[in-house]
Amino acid sequence: MSITGQAALACLGLSACAMAASAQAVPPLQTRAERTRFEETTPYADVVAFINAVAARTSRARVESFGRSEEGRDLPLLVLGDPPAPSPAAARLSRRPIVFVMANIHAGEVEGKEALLHLARRLTMGDLQPLLNGAVWLFAPIYNADGNEKVSAENRSEQHGPIGGVGTRENAKGLDLNRDYMKLDSAEARALVALLARWDPDVVVDLHTTNGSYHGYHLTYSPTLNPNADGRLISYARERLLPAVREAVAARHAFRTYYYGNFDEGGPRAWRTFDHRPRFGNNYVGLRNRIAVLSEAYSYLDFAGRVKVTEAFVEEVMRYVVTNAPEIRALLSRLDADWTGGGSPREAGVAFEIRPLAEAVDILVGRVEKKVNPRSGRTMIAMVEDAATPARMIDYGLFAATRSRRVPRAYLVPAAANGVHTAIAERLTQHGVRIDELTAPAALKVERFVIEQVRGAEQPFQGRRETMISGRFEEVTVTAPDGTLVVRTDQPLGPLVFYLLEPESDDGLTTWNVMDAALAPGAAHPVLKILPGQPLQTRPQP
Repeated sequence: MSITGQAALACLGLSACAMAASAQAVPPLQTRAERTRFEETTPYADVVAFINAVAARTSRARVESFGRSEEGRDLPLLVLGDPPAPSPAAARLSRRPIVFVMANIHAGEVEGKEALLHLARRLTMGDLQPLLNGAVWLFAPIYNADGNEKVSAENRSEQHGPIGGVGTRENAKGLDLNRDYMKLDSAEARALVALLARWDPDVVVDLHTTNGSYHGYHLTYSPTLNPNADGRLISYARERLLPAVREAVAARHAFRTYYYGNFDEGGPRAWRTFDHRPRFGNNYVGLRNRIAVLSEAYSYLDFAGRVKVTEAFVEEVMRYVVTNAPEIRALLSRLDADWTGGGSPREAGVAFEIRPLAEAVDILVGRVEKKVNPRSGRTMIAMVEDAATPARMIDYGLFAATRSRRVPRAYLVPAAANGVHTAIAERLTQHGVRIDELTAPAALKVERFVIEQVRGAEQPFQGRRETMISGRFEEVTVTAPDGTLVVRTDQPLGPLVFYLLEPESDDGLTTWNVMDAALAPGAAHPVLKILPGQPLQTRPQP
């Protein structure tokens, strides 16, 4: 039989010829990184074109905007499913986990952006289609859209590619968006937190790149680090999800991964994680009673390798979520129920310290070499792949509270001539916190914090000077008029409410100058803690 006859026979009943002709007519969907053999990263217009092309080629994707950047660019969100959820309400009714994966919060760390575009293509049209209906998938590939457009070979120049340069760490206002989760000074952060409030994802994965110590891992990761997050949430990520993902990434993709850290060279070498405060996204999500995973590809691995390992890591997180969906949803439902149901008195931390794991661990120590960027002539640092060797050391991977305070049933925010109560309510509303108000005047026993000292940071940080106060609590009775704001902690965001409003919080609204007009030695902090055992007649704030 001739080749023509064989081809004709192959077409019978399968429409193979039509499919082949269609495949030839539609060009392959590629990112700028793929088209340039990973010499360049994908610009904003190409990202938008790519995700729009995905949505045009398949009914399994739709694109929406979850906000605008400081320079007015839409922040695209890709919703994936068969069919994709038309709304957050529909997503919740599906009773599937909602998984939000975001990239490019630092626009010099571009691997996550490229990996998410690859995963969107594979999930809707490729080998990952079996995972498509296992969860509601939300991808935000280019969060720092403005910074992404300021490409220069001078940005992160020691990083091992892309040789065509990358964007900036900061947004157009010079703000680090991964320090803005609590104060919400940027348009981007307000849009992102509104997305979290609207969709309420069960799992949030945040994709970064690290240029820290010369270790031997292709990627490091972190769960929520703040111990005010529910202990069950932290232990599930540390003891179940992340170890399983680590094993799968090694077995299926041959990449080395471990918990994020850097070498501590002072004294005996140790491995030390970063920070507990919720200004960082992984810690903020934990205070929303949700699972957070921070991914940090190793910047000295070449660009193509960083994209590949990030893609592999997210793929295995996706597989884990789909396989373990019932237990994830059950866990988070229990956490929400425990907060909304009140229950036994709670305490939560206001000061913290880093702590080591119970036993020393083997940490892979790596080696690097220098290479020249052929476009810029600048020196890049490259990972030596076969040089990773284990070294036994202490792993400072946890935090613990060193000072704790009672979590009240509710906070009282009286009206004030200086308008502080209005600023507080505005910030809480932006975070999605439920606010009530008294329906009638009430005499309430409260704890108020009498300020003894107000200390402003010597150096500005992210456009503000952080404020710290010290003092003492005292019990008093106050008469609160109708309409006084009441912020309950018996809501799923109770841990976040405590962190935002507690006077001694190390990353709350006091820290970020929202209450400065009311802070002075001898004055009472403008937020009061309602003592237990008192009926509260309230209505939702209009």
